[in-house]
Amino acid sequence: MKHVLPRFTRPIKSEDDPLMDVSYWSKAIDAYDAKNYKTALIETINYINSNVLKDHSTEDDIQITQGQGSAEISISITQDTFTIRAPFVKVTEQTNKVALFRRVAEINFNPLTLAQIHLRDNVLWFEYETPLELCQPYKVYDLLREISVYADNYDDEFIEKYKAEFYKESSITPLSEMEKETVWQQISDILEDYNNYSLFFKEKRWNDFQWDIIVISLLKIVNIPCVHGTLRTKLEEYVNNLFDGQIDFNHRIDKGVNFMQKLLAKPKEEFMEDIYHAKALISLKWRSSNEILQDYAKNLEQYVNSYVKENNNLMLCYYLQYSFLKMIYNYNLEEHHQNVIYDTLEKVSGKELHDARPILLNTFNAFLNGTAGNSGQKQKEKRSLFSKLFS
Repeated sequence: MKHVLPRFTRPIKSEDDPLMDVSYWSKAIDAYDAKNYKTALIETINYINSNVLKDHSTEDDIQITQGQGSAEISISITQDTFTIRAPFVKVTEQTNKVALFRRVAEINFNPLTLAQIHLRDNVLWFEYETPLELCQPYKVYDLLREISVYADNYDDEFIEKYKAEFYKESSITPLSEMEKETVWQQISDILEDYNNYSLFFKEKRWNDFQWDIIVISLLKIVNIPCVHGTLRTKLEEYVNNLFDGQIDFNHRIDKGVNFMQKLLAKPKEEFMEDIYHAKALISLKWRSSNEILQDYAKNLEQYVNSYVKENNNLMLCYYLQYSFLKMIYNYNLEEHHQNVIYDTLEKVSGKELHDARPILLNTFNAFLNGTAGNSGQKQKEKRSLFSKLFS
């Protein structure tokens, strides 16, 4: 039997995904260095999500309200002050107030580093206010990400443990019928491939590759932008555990296999409850740049070189497949970087190992050399600009 790689189809785009453009970051840094603090703040927000200010005048004071899951993030920019307020849960008569407020005090001490949670009119808010001259772009990015991440994390905890209520329902848009069928077909193919490859590895007694096919399958599903809710939470939990070297390897595989069996048994209707378009101010993934992705590739280099030297196409192809999928999972990629990965995974989809090897290696080397998605000359011209990012 010929060994071909699992299928891959790029996911549909989510119309509400935050759009990241690295070019705004250099503008923000340059403006801040030139003491044009309001411009620096505006360009930082454009970098985070270029859609947010699209229909707003930036000449006068700016007021923005944007959904982030069940939280509502309000941003105010005046001539001298930057303010963020984000209500995320309501306190009711049924709420265990003593336990909840004790937990809020703990969170305000740690892990919050900039924002704090306050109680106003029986609503818990994240709040932060600072003069514009202190709005260094890194600080603003970290602040907005901190509020977005923890509002998304703690609303469920406060509701489940202390009987608080959501401040508002998440702002969501159902998929079209065509989108629903496309997404369901992708998920069905992923699960079918998982089942087939898992049985194949079991027959071959290649037990370690159970980890690879579980990781590849979960990353393909969780990287679909319109997957949200409890499904995304569970997928992220298992992905993070599978990559946790502190957990015994065989235990990770066993837990992963059990979770995959649950997904295989899950009816379409239950999947579709957590599949929709959802508005967000900021991507909860880490920011990316050419240099960050180069560093990511450098961290893979030792294993890649080892597999190449051993002529181990099986290890090489599976390692690079899940490493590229993990790059999408970890980072908010610019479109040209994301398309390089999608193009590569589609090209190797269903290919034999010896045919897939050079395609995967070419893409790996492009990220390693900082040329992924760019011509060599264009990249040289940009190198001095990108070197300023995230240094």
